[in-house]
Amino acid sequence: MPTPNEPDQSEPKRALICGASGLVGRECLRLLKASNTYGRVIVLTRRDLGTAVADPKVEQVVIDFEELAFVSDRLVVDDVFCTLGTTIKKAGTKQRFRQIDFGYPLRIAECTRVRGAQQFVVVSSLGADPDSFFFYSRVKGELEQALRAQDWPGLIILQPSIIGGDRDESRPLERIGQRLMKVAPRAWRTVPAALIARAMVQTAEQGVHDLTVIRSREMWST
Repeated sequence: MPTPNEPDQSEPKRALICGASGLVGRECLRLLKASNTYGRVIVLTRRDLGTAVADPKVEQVVIDFEELAFVSDRLVVDDVFCTLGTTIKKAGTKQRFRQIDFGYPLRIAECTRVRGAQQFVVVSSLGADPDSFFFYSRVKGELEQALRAQDWPGLIILQPSIIGGDRDESRPLERIGQRLMKVAPRAWRTVPAALIARAMVQTAEQGVHDLTVIRSREMWST
């Protein structure tokens, strides 16, 4: 029998997704809602997502990520899908960027792991390296390193190149980069958000063990 802090494995799996308002997050939520593997999907968000969460199997938890302790009893799940991410420009400062791309994902991982979650699926970045000269890549690498130290039964890390798709906010330099990278080798090519989300959900449904790293070229073949 599961303990009070563990999901009941005899029932359909429960998923938690954070970052569901973003490019990859929206696609991931759509796939989770359609999946027969998951009977319940909890959307952890900082603002109401409206009709995006209007589904019988979806439960929305609106909370400031600094206050996760207040909703911890609602975060008992099997698998966690983390698509949180921003840019330094949008964040405003390096400190705020690090809080969103490192602090929040790690806090969510800690909170759910202690309550019995078995798999953590996270979108990182091509070139993630805790020793990188580039701040963005260094933060992503530090997050990967910290998650590995948590000893998850299943840790799935996706390392896409530029993420392709229509964003709510304008990122002109990124759009230019997407166009240029469409003709690049597959390892560097722009990866559509839908492909990243599909790789996340399909790999989690298989029930991986230990560490799995999925790079850009592999997302095209999932």
